[in-house]
Amino acid sequence: MAKIKKLYKQNIYGVIGTLLFHVLLFGSFLLAEVNLKGKVKEEPIIIDFAAIEELEEPELEKVEEETEDENTPSTPNETPQQTSRSNRAVNDAPTKDPFFDEDYQREIAEAQKLVSDVNSQLSKEVKKMEEFTMPEETTEGMDPDSIKNTIYSGESNIHYFLENRYHLRLPIPVYLAQGGGLVVVDIVVNQKGKVIQAEVRKNNKLKDPMLEVYAKQAAERTRFNADASAPTQQKGTISYTFVPQ
Repeated sequence: MAKIKKLYKQNIYGVIGTLLFHVLLFGSFLLAEVNLKGKVKEEPIIIDFAAIEELEEPELEKVEEETEDENTPSTPNETPQQTSRSNRAVNDAPTKDPFFDEDYQREIAEAQKLVSDVNSQLSKEVKKMEEFTMPEETTEGMDPDSIKNTIYSGESNIHYFLENRYHLRLPIPVYLAQGGGLVVVDIVVNQKGKVIQAEVRKNNKLKDPMLEVYAKQAAERTRFNADASAPTQQKGTISYTFVPQ
């Protein structure tokens, strides 16, 4: 025991020194590692935006140049690539539809003109039947005994029967009709020779209804000689033979 105490006293300072050296060494290693890690963690991240702008600007300029090339007509000084791009722009333009050719456009114009003409005709005032003029057979200055009651107008004819009376004016409507047929009109004439009533006899064989209208109008316009000795309402007939025109 005494020997141990003696050795302890002799080497105590060496042991303490060794321990302190190792403690200091270990501590220095710890501090160095912490300092290193701290620097790594605290190191800032730097982004160079100038480099990005330098890369983006040429791309934008390239897109703008391509757009201008497509909208600009090609010239002899353009390169083949530029000419191709210009031609493509022209070819992409709307082409004329073969359906809307000149013949079609002309037909449309003719149809529009026809509609305009029809509207113009419809806008005009429709004439009344009384306004239609008819040629007349007159007996002014003729001998009453020489006046005949049958009047020929081409292949058509007008024949009337009114006892002891003759016509002064006899309208001729046969030229107005395109159809043909016989129309008989019953008339009533006063002493002054005016037709005061005219009624068309029904004829189912007539294909043109306007024949009856023309005949009635002509009969109402007919004028006979005045006769004070005649009945106040003398009855008679006028027959109109229409030949198809």
